[in-house]
Amino acid sequence: MKTEVTELLGIEYPIIQGGMAWVAEYHLAAGVSNAGGLGLIGAASAPAEWVREQIREAKKLTDKPFGVNIMLMSPYADEVAKVIVEEGVKVVTTGAGNPEKYMEMWKEAGVKVIPVVASVALAKRMERCGADAVVAEGCEAGGHIGENTTMVLVPQIVDAVNIPVIAAGGIADGRGMAAAFMLGAKGMQLGTHFVTTKESIVHENYKQAILKAKDIDSRVTGRTTGHPVRALRNQMTKKYLELEKSGAGFEELELLTLGGLRKAVVDGDVVNGSVMAGQSAAMVKEELTCQELVQKLVTETDALIGGMNFYE
Repeated sequence: MKTEVTELLGIEYPIIQGGMAWVAEYHLAAGVSNAGGLGLIGAASAPAEWVREQIREAKKLTDKPFGVNIMLMSPYADEVAKVIVEEGVKVVTTGAGNPEKYMEMWKEAGVKVIPVVASVALAKRMERCGADAVVAEGCEAGGHIGENTTMVLVPQIVDAVNIPVIAAGGIADGRGMAAAFMLGAKGMQLGTHFVTTKESIVHENYKQAILKAKDIDSRVTGRTTGHPVRALRNQMTKKYLELEKSGAGFEELELLTLGGLRKAVVDGDVVNGSVMAGQSAAMVKEELTCQELVQKLVTETDALIGGMNFYE
């Protein structure tokens, strides 16, 4: 399954694991990379030394390429950007901001830079400033989202840029991957399905919430604040949406979600925590190893479009 993305990143399959805060740590990243995809360590708002330690631990578990996702709003972003170079990380994906100020340093170190974008304008800007590829993430994805669906966003970005486009949002099986190839994507990024893998260190309650999710269980909070977030519905999302409807201010809403993701991922509080997951959660039915999941995705995709020339 060779594409421009596999060639660019030196991986076997064009499957990238999302850099999910609190979820994407070294066990998961190494598991995905060993399975032939690209694992990512989610730096989130963590200090640079934590990220350094994660990178070193991942290297003990895999000799395959893996990357770091850097959240550019993080107060530690400048330090993390340097750690990526110092530790010889080959790939960085970026979110929540503009990576232009780090681009020269990363490029000189041979780091492949792949920003996550939710609009055509941002994709074009990232290409101009030297991005190697972009992740076009539709609003079906979990966590922080844009407005366009994957189905309409991917082909528009494919038409707008000359660098490879990686599709994200709503992809959980070979049908989703085949559809993304049809739309012009050269790779796929999956988050929600990898949360439930055996290598994932999230609390069992979090995994079970995804495995039991139904099609109607996805909610988007924060539209009124300009920072929409998709998570599974629970007591927290219910209260948040009620407060939003009553015109509550940003501070009051922010207070409700403070530390919410950690509550769910680490403490297993899936009632009051933020159970971030994409709409594809309802399609995730079993806990597999990273190896089993990647092979399942590849086999399903090959069965659908294996004879077609989408991998060039």
